[in-house]
Amino acid sequence: MAFCTKCGTQISDTTQFCPSCGQGQSGLRPGQPGNPTPVTQNPSSGISQNLAALLSYSLGWLTGLIFYFLDRRPYVRFHAAQSIVVFGGIHILRILLAAVFGFGWWMGGMHGWSHLGVAGPLFALIGIASFVLWIVCMVKAYKGERFKLPLAGDIAEGLAR
Repeated sequence: MAFCTKCGTQISDTTQFCPSCGQGQSGLRPGQPGNPTPVTQNPSSGISQNLAALLSYSLGWLTGLIFYFLDRRPYVRFHAAQSIVVFGGIHILRILLAAVFGFGWWMGGMHGWSHLGVAGPLFALIGIASFVLWIVCMVKAYKGERFKLPLAGDIAEGLAR
C-alpha cells in the first residue's frame, strides 16, 4: 500500500488521484506520507496544475469559470469551483448592497448622501477582505495546498466532482 503525497491517506499503488483530497499521485513512494506535492503538467496545455489553480483565482469568478470548464484535473477544478463560489458570491453581494444603498451600477456613481453613512465603510471592508482572501487563495493554490474555505469549500467540492 502507498500513501497520498498530500494528506497521507492510505491508497492503492495504482491510484492516480487520492479519494480523500483529490491530489494527483504520480511518483508515489509507499510508506512515506506527507511528501511534497508533485507538480503535474497538463499534456494539452503544458501548464502545471499549481499554476492553473492560481490562475483560476486571477480574475475572480471569470477565470474560475474558464478553468472549471477547460481543465479536468481534480485539484484545478476544486480551486476553479471555489473561485466561482467565493468571488461570484462577493460580486452578487456588492451588487445587492449597491442597490440597497442607492449606488450606481458597479458602484461607479453614488446618488445622494448614502456613501457618508454605513455604505462607504461597508464597501471598503468588503473590498479589503476580498483582496486579502484573493491573495491568500492564490498563494495557497500555487503552493499545492487544497485550501478549503468554510461553506464555500464544501459547495466547491460538490461542484468539482
